[in-house]
Amino acid sequence: MSGMEQNQQKYQALMQRLGDVFSNKIPFHQLIGFEFDELSAESCKISFKKKPELIGNFVHGMLHGGVTATALDVVGGAMAAAGMLGKNLDASDEEIGRKLSKIGTIDLRVDYVRPGKGDSFYAKARLLRSGNKVAVVRMELHSDDDTLVALGTGTYMAG
Repeated sequence: MSGMEQNQQKYQALMQRLGDVFSNKIPFHQLIGFEFDELSAESCKISFKKKPELIGNFVHGMLHGGVTATALDVVGGAMAAAGMLGKNLDASDEEIGRKLSKIGTIDLRVDYVRPGKGDSFYAKARLLRSGNKVAVVRMELHSDDDTLVALGTGTYMAG
């Protein structure tokens, strides 16, 4: 197996572990019900179902704005982490763990475009810039009928 193939396998294993951590190890993410549908160097996508605990406007059954912001932040943070991992494939597991423990939101801007109506939602992200210490990510939240609900831009500590 070539070095490039080994790096690709290592990266895929890291992405699987990262998705598991974000979905299954963070209690707040479990409460909301985030599932990772895609996590790669190019993009990240999560989804979740609407449930009564996530409603902000009970008259119209709309998603709470805090859940919207959280979904954007989670998909953005995962994308920043994926970008950082892609640049550190030669690092030891210990070094990767250290770098992942430093991932954090520096700034998050959310533009609420439409009410969060629907039975389920998905958020996707793409990396705009991944530096040695900081990553910038663009995110979108959509309802199950592909209606754009919110846009986000996040700056993350990534290393």
